[in-house]
Amino acid sequence: MNLKITGKDSLENKVIDSIKYVKQHKDYESVSKEVSEFKSKLNTIGYIESVMSAIQRENDSSLVVNMNLNRKFEYINIYFNDSLLPRKIIQLVSNKITDRYFTIAIQNTEKTLNTINLKLSELGDPFSTLKLSNIKIKNNSEIDATLILSDKIMIRHIDKIVVKGYEKFPKSYLKYYLKIKEGDIFNLSEIKNQSKSLSELPFANQIKDPEILFSKDSTTVYLYIDKSRSNNFDGFIGFGTNEETNNIEFSGYLNLELINNLNYGESFRLIYKSDENEQKTFNVKLNLPYIFGTPLGTELELGLLKRDSSYSTSNQNAKLFYQLNPRNKVFAGVRSIQSNNLLDSIYRDPLIKDFKTLFYNVRYQYKKRQKESVLFSTTSLLDFQVETGSRDYENTSTKQYQYYFDAFHIFHLNLKNSIYFRVNSYGLFSDTYLENELIRFGGINSIRGFEENSLSATLYGLFNTEYRYMFNNSIYVHTIIDAAYFENKITEQKEKLYGFGFGFGLITKAGLLKFNFANGKTENQSFKFSNSQVHLSLTAFF
Repeated sequence: MNLKITGKDSLENKVIDSIKYVKQHKDYESVSKEVSEFKSKLNTIGYIESVMSAIQRENDSSLVVNMNLNRKFEYINIYFNDSLLPRKIIQLVSNKITDRYFTIAIQNTEKTLNTINLKLSELGDPFSTLKLSNIKIKNNSEIDATLILSDKIMIRHIDKIVVKGYEKFPKSYLKYYLKIKEGDIFNLSEIKNQSKSLSELPFANQIKDPEILFSKDSTTVYLYIDKSRSNNFDGFIGFGTNEETNNIEFSGYLNLELINNLNYGESFRLIYKSDENEQKTFNVKLNLPYIFGTPLGTELELGLLKRDSSYSTSNQNAKLFYQLNPRNKVFAGVRSIQSNNLLDSIYRDPLIKDFKTLFYNVRYQYKKRQKESVLFSTTSLLDFQVETGSRDYENTSTKQYQYYFDAFHIFHLNLKNSIYFRVNSYGLFSDTYLENELIRFGGINSIRGFEENSLSATLYGLFNTEYRYMFNNSIYVHTIIDAAYFENKITEQKEKLYGFGFGFGLITKAGLLKFNFANGKTENQSFKFSNSQVHLSLTAFF
């Protein structure tokens, strides 16, 4: 059955043809429904005076409807009561506002009413209703109408928050991290939006969207949260050939991280590292968010380093931090360093001294997680810290400045291909330098293809790049192309370094296994296979 809608002249036919309607139908009921919807479309775009004839049968297979569109109205002036409708809401839908009414394009009427209704709901009145009445023609292009709002039943506040699934979810995270707390004006859109930030937490997941229970005089918010396995233990074994002895030497480290075991949102990390250069490192860090029910958290750190029999250094760090939002943190703190010369007086190195340093620092951190990927749990990171302080030794005080910068991002080309790019840099600025205060770098976590912590510098910058190809969600292969530049003011050394290689990552029953093979060279050195480094690491989650 064919439907044809016609106007009184060619101009009206042109308008009718511009409005899409279904022409082929299976029965008369379908035709009648389509004609009714077409009339509604005309009203929506301003033809509110259009007149439609009854459906007429043109022949056995065709039906025709004659239309008289009449004039088209372009604008509608909506009169309102400013005691019921805040002006800030009207400013969202109209840029022509008077004390008594606001004007909108007539085709935006439905969208405007929906927006106003949503904003009224966000102000704590989820059951508000509104409609247009007293519709009158003003002139050939405008009509007037009055906006009628239902009387406010009550302003809804959040009276109770119930967590389902993970009942011991830290209460402070509800208040300061999700920013959902009892007593707040009820706003469903904001609650849903804030609950999505659970994906940024390593120890919790949102099972499904929040639900609301309204009773006569109370509002209860139900959050559906699941506790995630977030503890991890990892380590690696590295081995390479010693250029002097031609013997294979081993290095490695252990990294234990415990997260939210006390259901407080706390984290504890312990690192022990030993490398080919007889350097041993012990580091422990404790992160306590929202201490004493405040929006502030604290980070405490202790680091111990022993360099063969030359010197030992202890590093104590205390910071307060504030979580701006799920991805951004700011820190401020103090760091104390004490180093002792371990050499006998006969073998004493004049560049190794007993010293003490006190730094004051500020830090900013941005971290974006992607929980859907076990292989790459963090997709973006930006970590920047600056410090100022003074170093004291042999009754001499020297002003010092220091910075640290670390940033990376994974650029996803498609589902299987991605590029990893990292920039890492450190600088120490002082009038004089001591050997036992220099930063040491090199190895799997800096420039690959070099022994762990085999390089010392007063300043360095490095780039890590990988092209990654994922076979599936549990295995990938990648290239290694690294470059670095460093300076050592003590030895007046300035050098460029390069690292090339390949690797893979594999999820096993024991955890995430990573393999890296890289060869490193300096700017004026040719490649030697004996300089290659192999790194194995295994991260287990529990």
